[in-house]
Amino acid sequence: MVSVTAAIDPSASGVDRDGIGASAPRDAATPLVPTHLQVAGLQCAACALRIEAALRAVPGVRDASVNAVTCRAQVASPDPIDAAALVAAVRAAGYDAVPDGPDAGRALRRREARTALWQLFVAAFCAMQVMMFAAPTWFTAPGEIAPDLRRLLHWGSAVLAVPVVLLAAGPFFRGAWRGLRDRRLTADLPVAIGLVTGFVASAGAAFDPGGVFGHDVWFDSLTMFVALLLGSRWLAMRARHRAAEALDGALDTLPSEVVRIGADGRDETVALAAARVGDRLRVAHGDAFGVDAVVVVGDTHVDEASLTGESAVAALLRDAASTRSDAAAASERWVAPFLAAVLATAIGAALLWAWLDASRIVPVVVAVLVVTCPCALAIAVPSVQIAAAGALARRGVLLRRLDALDALARIDRLAIDKTGTLTDGLHAGVAGVASRAGTRVVPIDVGAWTARAAALAAWSSHPAAAAVRALAPQASAPWTDVRETVGAGVSGRDADGREWRLGRAAWVRGDRAVDGRADAGPDADDALRFGPADGPWLRFTLAERIRPDARDAIGALCAAGVAVTLLSGDTAARVAPVAAATGIDTVVAAATPQGKLDTVRAAQARGERVAMLGDGVNDAPVLACADVSFAMGDGALLARAHADAIVVSQRLGDVVAAHAVARRARRRVRQNLGWAVAYNAVAVPLAVAGVLAPWLAGLGMAVSSLLVAGNAARLARD
Repeated sequence: MVSVTAAIDPSASGVDRDGIGASAPRDAATPLVPTHLQVAGLQCAACALRIEAALRAVPGVRDASVNAVTCRAQVASPDPIDAAALVAAVRAAGYDAVPDGPDAGRALRRREARTALWQLFVAAFCAMQVMMFAAPTWFTAPGEIAPDLRRLLHWGSAVLAVPVVLLAAGPFFRGAWRGLRDRRLTADLPVAIGLVTGFVASAGAAFDPGGVFGHDVWFDSLTMFVALLLGSRWLAMRARHRAAEALDGALDTLPSEVVRIGADGRDETVALAAARVGDRLRVAHGDAFGVDAVVVVGDTHVDEASLTGESAVAALLRDAASTRSDAAAASERWVAPFLAAVLATAIGAALLWAWLDASRIVPVVVAVLVVTCPCALAIAVPSVQIAAAGALARRGVLLRRLDALDALARIDRLAIDKTGTLTDGLHAGVAGVASRAGTRVVPIDVGAWTARAAALAAWSSHPAAAAVRALAPQASAPWTDVRETVGAGVSGRDADGREWRLGRAAWVRGDRAVDGRADAGPDADDALRFGPADGPWLRFTLAERIRPDARDAIGALCAAGVAVTLLSGDTAARVAPVAAATGIDTVVAAATPQGKLDTVRAAQARGERVAMLGDGVNDAPVLACADVSFAMGDGALLARAHADAIVVSQRLGDVVAAHAVARRARRRVRQNLGWAVAYNAVAVPLAVAGVLAPWLAGLGMAVSSLLVAGNAARLARD
């Protein structure tokens, strides 16, 4: 990949700049074309499976995957497929969907949130009114309320329960019906059975106290159960929406500014909206294309969709967000057996009480169905993940993949880059001029050469190039055929066609084999060289400043049992002082991108879980390979696109904090799951035994969910 000059051309692409619904083109390495959607209305893993089945039924679709946490779907097809057909299939299945894109996704989430909040309001308001009617019967002894007054209170409760069942509880009935239609057990089925059973039995008792349903009503338990269950689902929905918003922010990688080349050849930074057709823009190596354009100077290797903001690395991120993890897929296999066990327990309880006391069948069955509602289990993990992500965001760490929390909590080693990561950048200074042999000073115009070097450095986003550029920020030169070699430097041709190079000594010298591990000869040091292929060199020294919190951060990680490796492309002479100053014992210097990748893979082969912290283009492969990865907020776009988290605060101490939060989050998940299992282990036998009334079952379910949510919320206060 190289830096290019691009001229804006409105006909360069037939897709608008939002890239809504865009798919990566096919090539030999990608035989299937992916198309991404954002979906809404999911309540459980069974919903994801149903949407997948609906998408696979669309002609031309080879495979489909839905992530219930991020609410994203990915469809793979041999040829590009119409997104409208996919959206129609999802809507026909009873859910909603839009082509993947930040604006469309936000609108979809707003609609879903409004509907859910309205249903919750109806259920909560009616439940409070029903409890007001039921309160006199709670606090009085039998016979203290006149029969006609008691019946009137029951009638009022029945009227208020109707909108709860018909409107607020609609999602449960629709979900149960969809499952039955597909011959699939869903979590909505036992809820729907319990609601219908409780409402019919209570209505019969209210309007015919002497009939087969007896005289007891459970409208208060029924309405409160719906309100509490909708409240739990609303929390889970908010968790999904926060995850989706965070992902949209991570995928929205288009720059807000572009570098425009003026008529005098000078660069100027302008807002993206100020770019006009015909402008010439400079795009540095590793940066995103902000607009549709035609490359007029230089060449590069990019995904064509990059011209509309949908780069190949962003597509990889969407793939990850649209695919279920192995743990999630394994848990989904337990959905049907769990629900079958719930229904079997309810049927068994009904048969038992039909033999013991037939009048107790309805309350016992309702209590069993209510108490086994998996609300606490459903929010046990996502509530912790979102609370942890929020806590990290407030510290300045943007978590892009929620599943990375568990990997971060279990890391054994952190591999950290040096320049721009452990140090806060580079500062360049002119060190002098030397011949190829380094023994004779050639008289040149140092100021003019410095300006030319700064103009060439503007084509790169590397910290070393930025340091040289800072020596003459307004300098310009008519460079053509500009190319950047990762780990070596940047080259270009002047107006006479003569090649000039800025970079490492061996590469500038023109050595055939430059592996980046060590420069040979009398000029083997870490200073940059600049000059023509057959002329003298201008030498720039580079000075680095270690981040002020680096030593404390490294010490804290070591104290937490995390080994630290300094993984740098610089020479050992330059890396060793930084390692000594920060207390890092394990150092790998002069590492190429492949060398960094090999180092991390070797550690993983030893059974270690490795995290990587970097900022440069050459860190992108190792960031993608690591078990969990961090990129500095001002790092290259390619590095940020491959990272699981972005340290926007630029503080190494926040990486330590992220590790601590991840470890606490893992403990919270274990506590939540343990509590949910323990609660069901105690409550289900009590419900079957008839000790737990339906209203107590609903209260227990709500308290269980609130305890789980509250335990997760503690992460924000820790």
